[in-house]
Amino acid sequence: MANNFKTETTMMEANQEILVNQYLKCLVWEIQNSQAEAGDDPKLEQILNLALEILLEGDFQQRWEVAKILPKLGNKAIAPLLSILEDQEADLEIRWFVGRILGEFDHPEIILSLVKILQETNEEELSMMAAATLAKIGPSAIEALTTLLKNPSSRMLAVISLAQIRHSQTILPLLTVIDDTLPEIRATVIEALGSFHDEHLITFLLGALKDCSSIVRKEAVIAVGMQSQFQEKFDLVNQIKPLLYDPEREVCQQAIIALGRMEDNEAGKALFTLLKSPATPNMLKKEAIRALSWIETSQSLVYLQEGLRWGNLLVCQEIITALGRQERSELKEKSSQILIDFLDSNQEAPKEPQIRQSVAISLGELQDRASLDLLRSLAKDLDQGVRLHAIAALRKFS
Repeated sequence: MANNFKTETTMMEANQEILVNQYLKCLVWEIQNSQAEAGDDPKLEQILNLALEILLEGDFQQRWEVAKILPKLGNKAIAPLLSILEDQEADLEIRWFVGRILGEFDHPEIILSLVKILQETNEEELSMMAAATLAKIGPSAIEALTTLLKNPSSRMLAVISLAQIRHSQTILPLLTVIDDTLPEIRATVIEALGSFHDEHLITFLLGALKDCSSIVRKEAVIAVGMQSQFQEKFDLVNQIKPLLYDPEREVCQQAIIALGRMEDNEAGKALFTLLKSPATPNMLKKEAIRALSWIETSQSLVYLQEGLRWGNLLVCQEIITALGRQERSELKEKSSQILIDFLDSNQEAPKEPQIRQSVAISLGELQDRASLDLLRSLAKDLDQGVRLHAIAALRKFS
């Protein structure tokens, strides 16, 4: 009996969910086929009430579906949604949904309500929702968010929101807090300013490279690395170089990546110096090798070739892989010859099967016909893995 009752209950719930889903489809159909203005149309009024009822009483999936419908009802939906959003006794999940729905509108009352939440709520999820929704609304929310910058308790979320809007109108408000005492705020400001690629902001980004906080320096070097078009005017390579030896490894890593984006021989020289230093950890050496390969100059290949002469197995393997990723035809030929010479040398590294295997893979990627004889030789190697990869490489030529 108990099992039968359980089965019947489950079937009833399933049927109810099907009915609700059908109902939601009917709502969409009603909206699409209604010809009247939203203002006084009783049909739209009825749809609004039903959608709000599902929003309040439905499960997560039903709320998600009805969230797509409410914005189609126009400004008529704003007042009841704001009423729910501002009701501190209402369920937190419902208020979160309502806030996300209101992000589809652009209305002064919504902005003020979201700003009020940022100022007053202690619920982190609600605060983050309000910040994200304001960012989605965009430029019309900037003035309200700028006001929030004056209040230390709401400044962080206001900065996050302004940073997400990515509009030039946010630059001046963000600059007002670029020297804030909180490093998290300074880092967020620098990250946002770096997205504009504006020559007038380079000075601020360069100043942040010397910030006492590592999270700010990290964001600053990422931002500077994205400004390669200003390399010569602001001597960006020499500005970045000191951060290759930053106390924080993450900052060093981002400095390496930034120099790789400069496509400059001076950047390559700095990376090579880091690569050959015995004090450089293997993880950073791997990053330096990748960055050198991005520079894509003949000189950067010379540095990689030099690294093969004295590098350990990990360094050699990373260099072999990097050489196999060259895209320009003239660099492909040079990379192929470097690998051929390396395998024909008397060094210890090529005696290792994993190294010969990596060489076979890279030569297959480069597809330089000068390497065919070497690949045919590797196809007869004593190691099965080397043979298989050499055969696979040879097939790429055909």
